[in-house]
Amino acid sequence: MQAPLKIGVAGLGTVGASVVRLIDRRANALSAACGRAITVQAVSARSRGRDRGLPLERLRWFDDPVALARDPGIDVFVELIGGEEGPAREAVTAALDAGKPVVTANKALLARHGVDLARRAEKAGVALNFEAAVAGGVPIVKTLREGLLGNTIERVYGILNGTCNYILSRMEAEGLSFEACLKDAQRLGYAEADPTFDVGGFDTAHKLAILTSLAFGTEIDAEAIHVEGITQITPADLAAADELGYRIKLLGVATRTEAGVEQRVHPTMVPKSAPIAQVNGVTNAVAIDADAVQELTLVGPGAGGEATASAVVGDITDIARGFRPAPFGVPAAELAKPARAPMQAHKGGYYVRLSVVDRPGAAAAIATRMAERAISLESIVQRRKGRVHGGDDPAKVAGSVPVILITYATTEAAIRAALEAMMSDGYIAETPQTIRIERE
Repeated sequence: MQAPLKIGVAGLGTVGASVVRLIDRRANALSAACGRAITVQAVSARSRGRDRGLPLERLRWFDDPVALARDPGIDVFVELIGGEEGPAREAVTAALDAGKPVVTANKALLARHGVDLARRAEKAGVALNFEAAVAGGVPIVKTLREGLLGNTIERVYGILNGTCNYILSRMEAEGLSFEACLKDAQRLGYAEADPTFDVGGFDTAHKLAILTSLAFGTEIDAEAIHVEGITQITPADLAAADELGYRIKLLGVATRTEAGVEQRVHPTMVPKSAPIAQVNGVTNAVAIDADAVQELTLVGPGAGGEATASAVVGDITDIARGFRPAPFGVPAAELAKPARAPMQAHKGGYYVRLSVVDRPGAAAAIATRMAERAISLESIVQRRKGRVHGGDDPAKVAGSVPVILITYATTEAAIRAALEAMMSDGYIAETPQTIRIERE
């Protein structure tokens, strides 16, 4: 049997502590599967005195994660600090430059510096593994990078943030406001005190950038992602979606188009029949459209100590077995320069909620503006005033009528131009609510 693989773990929060415990608990099974023992030898964290429920006395302690990364007493550096700059980037860079394999769960670091880190790893001839960076315990990185090499992938999309999915699920099920659900998510520990990174869609965007590179063989292009959050979604929107046969989910979507790769994060109406529509609570899901397998959906826990530690330990066992794939599926030098598909060229169906001024000619003007942009309507629903099932009446301006439009496929540019013209006509009392529809 080979010599033990010695691990250094930087970051002893929920995930880091779970990694140490999981390696200890599964020591015999890991040794048998890998042909060598895997042992945690050293750790680094901000506070040494904090009780983490770990036997730290048997581990070497480093106050500086960069020093741990360079330590000759470890074979693999595991980065669980977080953040795209600062100690996390410095330590990962130091480990790779020292010729040590790296395992990380840091999606922000990879979204910003992933290609540079991949080049460093390849130059040093070591692994850079990051299964835990996207969708927690769901093995989506290995699926895209290794399991689907025989496929041409056309679209990858998913629920990549458990906080947003929890909030939207509660709003739909209980008719609660966004604010009420967010407060409850914070109380339960699903949302941070400052939830902007999650509810604003930025966490999902970082993960989508990684998936896009893996799916399409392109350099990471996080700056190209169109990002919208869920803060403007109302119970009335969720109720309308339910009546029309949809659910609203915050999705990250990457699609191969003739114009290039389209990347977008936004609230999306998905048919109730779609597998991803059944995913509620803090669970994550990723769906893949490809030529050979056609449709594939992976569902599982997107966060949490044990689930994320499972992905981290899986990456470590690959290193123990000597398996070293290119971080993003192909050598960094062969990653294609991304061709950005402009968001204005996006084509699909739209849900539009209007607060229409109640006076003669309004309906005709709206129909005219849609027709001018060659937008065909699948359905028009005019709601009564007052209480709407599942939420307050979306028409808050006196003398206005709530109207919901569902369009057939049209372009982002067309729908935006039509709505802008309606606003100029003076028939719309409030800024329209627009939600894109993602078909199965």
